[in-house]
Amino acid sequence: MPFFYSMDTKTLYSYFLKSSSVITDSRKTEKGTMFVCLQGENFNGNKFAEEALKKGASFVVVDDLEYFKKNDQYILVEDCLKSLQELAHYHRIQFDIPVIGLTGSNGKTTTKELMKSVLSERFNITATFGNLNNHIGVPLTLLNINSKTEIALIEMGANHKKEIDFLAHITDPTHGYITNFGKAHLEGFGSLAGVIKGKSELYVYLANNKGVAIINFEDSLQLEHTNDQKTYSFGNSKDAALIIKKNTIDPEGHLAVSVAGELIQSKLKGAYNYPNIKAAIAFGFYFEIPLEMIKKGIEKYTPTNNRSQWHKTNSNTLVLDAYNANPSSMKAALDSFLNATKKNHVLILGDMLELGEFSLEEHQKVIDYLSIQKAECVLLIGSEFKKVQTEDSNFIKFDKTDLAIPYLQKKKFQNKTILIKGSRGIALEQLQGYL
Repeated sequence: MPFFYSMDTKTLYSYFLKSSSVITDSRKTEKGTMFVCLQGENFNGNKFAEEALKKGASFVVVDDLEYFKKNDQYILVEDCLKSLQELAHYHRIQFDIPVIGLTGSNGKTTTKELMKSVLSERFNITATFGNLNNHIGVPLTLLNINSKTEIALIEMGANHKKEIDFLAHITDPTHGYITNFGKAHLEGFGSLAGVIKGKSELYVYLANNKGVAIINFEDSLQLEHTNDQKTYSFGNSKDAALIIKKNTIDPEGHLAVSVAGELIQSKLKGAYNYPNIKAAIAFGFYFEIPLEMIKKGIEKYTPTNNRSQWHKTNSNTLVLDAYNANPSSMKAALDSFLNATKKNHVLILGDMLELGEFSLEEHQKVIDYLSIQKAECVLLIGSEFKKVQTEDSNFIKFDKTDLAIPYLQKKKFQNKTILIKGSRGIALEQLQGYL
């Protein structure tokens, strides 16, 4: 699926070179920015073209004749989104630098931030900001590459087949890593087999373009899907290119690993973060960063944005993991939490979204698992968890997050360790103030 360019793309690129940056949100307009007017089902960015120019934009790219004006600052294209994506790819191929593509079902953003922390110790890195990893966010990240960039780190998200293939063709990665294959976005992928095939599109692209796949040697699926291409592996096995072993967890539960005789202590908790830490270290070794710099990069990273954050309130210890949830990440979080907290714990779980026809089955599996584990107190929040069958009185259901607030105000949990885990759309983080 190659990209073909008309003069329009090259001409648009000449305008881009005269601009300070590219934006798709007019509220972020600054002097010199190029505003690309995207359209969606419920919005038309073209309406804000004139406003962006008044705020100091250098150019506006429009695809609606109603809002086009014949002057040097208006650029008319057939499709703003397509033009943005082609512009980003055209910009990317101007640079002969390593470009790392990163995808997977769970842990993408944490792994990306760890990799960025390690690689930044030696190189100038341009990386995905936050989780802007879709068909809009990936192009915007690529357009941030500049003459100082030595390595680009591009996170790619997907909820259906061929999406990673599409993003890979825009990004043209030279290296890639898939965190794992899990039960995420089953509604779009159709099954776990669909997830594996969809995420593996990154491996296929790398194989077809002489790229390198960095792989977790402990993940049999990764080994299976990369057995005929160039790889660099890490893991516990002596057969891995880089041997990294788990090490003693400190009294507060932070994860540590050992590599080449060096102990590296992270600020992350939860065993599911071991592969994320190891991957970042592996990329450091692959790009020949000195071990002391790799160690510094891992040890200085602190999780943010509701991802695996442990902190204490006046009354309890909270484990906030409310950025995203799917059956695989939910199971990993529950395993880690219940192993670390045998008693005096509370679970606040929100719906796992985008599971389609698998939703009831997967939510029921969570309940069945917790029943076997004899979890002490479980608050279930959302319309999907509302449908599951629960026999124990320690399961308490709420239709929406805000409906749990009166219960928490009355209950006043004290000296508990509380896991808060759910999809972003359930907004469980708003409960922190009541714990």
